[in-house]
Amino acid sequence: MTMFDRFDVVVAGGGHAGCEAALSAARMGCSVALVTLNIDKIVLMPCNPAVGGVGKGQLTREIDALGGEQGRNTDRAFVQIKMLNTSKGPAVRALRAQTDKRLYEDWMKITLVHTPGLYVIQGEVCGLDVSRETIVGVRLADGRFFGTRAVVLATGTFLEGKVVVGEHTYAAGRVGELPAVGLSASLREMGLELGRFQSATPPRIDGRTIDATKMSEQPGDPDPLGFSHWQKPQTRRQIPCYLTYTTPHTHEVVADHLHLSPIRTGSVSGKGPRYCPSIDRKLINFPEKRRHPVFVEPEGATTCEMYLQGLTTSLPIFVQEMIIRAVPGLENARLIRPGYAVEYDFLLPHQLTHSLEAKAVHGLFAAGQINGTSGYEEAAALGLMAGINAALYVNNQEPFVLRRDQAYIGVLIDDLVTKEIDEPYRMFTSRAEYRLLLRHDNAAERLSPLGHTLGLIDDEQIAEIEQRGRLLAEGEALLATSTVKVGDVTNDILKSLGSSPITESQSAARMLRRPELSLQDIVRMLPEIPRVILENLPPDIADQLAVRVQYDGYIQRQLGDIRRRRATEETHIPEDFDYAGVEGITVEARQKLCRFRPATLGQASRIAGVSPADISLLLIHVHRRRGGNSVRQGREPAVR
Repeated sequence: MTMFDRFDVVVAGGGHAGCEAALSAARMGCSVALVTLNIDKIVLMPCNPAVGGVGKGQLTREIDALGGEQGRNTDRAFVQIKMLNTSKGPAVRALRAQTDKRLYEDWMKITLVHTPGLYVIQGEVCGLDVSRETIVGVRLADGRFFGTRAVVLATGTFLEGKVVVGEHTYAAGRVGELPAVGLSASLREMGLELGRFQSATPPRIDGRTIDATKMSEQPGDPDPLGFSHWQKPQTRRQIPCYLTYTTPHTHEVVADHLHLSPIRTGSVSGKGPRYCPSIDRKLINFPEKRRHPVFVEPEGATTCEMYLQGLTTSLPIFVQEMIIRAVPGLENARLIRPGYAVEYDFLLPHQLTHSLEAKAVHGLFAAGQINGTSGYEEAAALGLMAGINAALYVNNQEPFVLRRDQAYIGVLIDDLVTKEIDEPYRMFTSRAEYRLLLRHDNAAERLSPLGHTLGLIDDEQIAEIEQRGRLLAEGEALLATSTVKVGDVTNDILKSLGSSPITESQSAARMLRRPELSLQDIVRMLPEIPRVILENLPPDIADQLAVRVQYDGYIQRQLGDIRRRRATEETHIPEDFDYAGVEGITVEARQKLCRFRPATLGQASRIAGVSPADISLLLIHVHRRRGGNSVRQGREPAVR
């Protein structure tokens, strides 16, 4: 074997997970081979070419804060961007961008080939070589062998992939692309358990054949916005999306052909994503609904293809055409690419540790849809973490794990490895119990110091974050010490804003906690010096300052809850702990604990079927085994 046949890390798969994994490992100093079936299809967006959304947008911001690429790449390639939920609380606000899918691919390829130590190789990983339960190499279908200390599997929908359109089925990872054959058998030989999921995508139409007058235009935000903390947002021309709705006539067309749906014929057996159902599934599950939204969205600036979000289906092509033409505004739409379903193997994620390493095979990591997830954002987040931990493993360093109170990424991974996944996992803000602390606006404050420690955030970037922190602290102090004085001018302003007058002077911070008042409103009532200082804060810092002050009570409550739970959360359970010897716990709890083998009591408490009473008994037994020293204290959470 020559030096050209050996790499520190081999990544199998060139999608969103694979690219983030390869980039993070290479940026941490490893030699990395990114092996992909088709170099021309790197980070292809086979579904909607959009990044972000509620829950997902927070993931992308966190990826960027840690030094990942998805946010920067989206900012280079979007054709429309907007902030969602601006009328709601800060915990659920998130960016969403519609990208030019070809431009997104091109920018990512440029980034990959200009990253030192990263080599992009076309080929199919068909087998893994293991010695003493440890990865030693990968075998390619063309006969090549690469020696390596760590492998990241980021195979997407390609493991034994099968495409379904109506009654037609054939082997493929995506339409027009061959599946990965053989790797599933190699994983099973190692004793790993695989499941079967399916995903689907809607048809694409010719945008020149739609009637936009029958739809409502959905423009982007006029203000400059961006996902990345490290690139100043620039104003650019944006392309509109459109909103229309299905009608009873649309539903009649679907109902008349439901017998041809793969759901009814049994052409697909894997379970699909609950929160992105096909139009045929919508009619089956929600027969009382008179209409469903359909977003008509561009696939790029240089193509006429448009994506029909809300009309996902794998019905026969002639039925797809009938459904499309039964939607207002699409009566004359020409089908360019039919929708389809794809069924694929995935690795049951309870077999992974929180570092995304397989419990049964040292040096084997997994990321993306192979972990049972759906979505580009979830894939990229897992890829980043798998790449980081593969690099740390190669260098004999402790794994990098994020807690649930630190990041949505921590929630994502903890949910995957401690809960039974019976459908493709999708991130929502409701999954995070500390979502007020895990906001879009404070991702860098929370995570960039950790990215700097890993070598993924440079000194200049961390200095920028530290400067932001100083400005926020100064702003908070200024609001706490500045006084809004009683007077006719003040009360006239309050009256004009629909707020009650004051009878005694109050701090600006206290006034800002009135829900009807904004920071800009308060600034108008302040003396000149604090007013000028606050007026000159950068807009994003002013927005974050307002959130921190307005929601301080809620934030402090969540921080207190974290402190109270920390002792139990971080009580470690020995790897060889004998659950059979724990008297009093239920049979279901014992079976689940033996299957998942949680690393801490906090993880054990989130396993379905394990009750608080079971945790109390488990705590006693762990405490006894450790001679009373069972709690490892962590640092107190401080991010606001």
